[in-house]
Amino acid sequence: MDELDPVIHASARLRITAALATLPAGDRLAFPRLQQLLEMTPGNLSTHLRKLEDAGYVEVTKAHQGRSPVTYLNLTARGRAAFEVYTASLKKLLG
Repeated sequence: MDELDPVIHASARLRITAALATLPAGDRLAFPRLQQLLEMTPGNLSTHLRKLEDAGYVEVTKAHQGRSPVTYLNLTARGRAAFEVYTASLKKLLG
């Protein structure tokens, strides 16, 4: 049986990855919007994003919108592939 990716398997990281996987490849989401969608605190979201970023699954881009800093998030190609393998493994496990 295929082993589930422990980086994605944590509940919060699974929710983050699933939310970002709904975006078309190349699209990104602002940090506050993801925080709102997942109803997570900024600190909790940041901690889990760091794990995903360290694994190469999420890209974090910091920019400015006018004078305000903004952080954008998107799944990398590696992250999207890992999520697809994770969901296939989960289906196999359940099916």
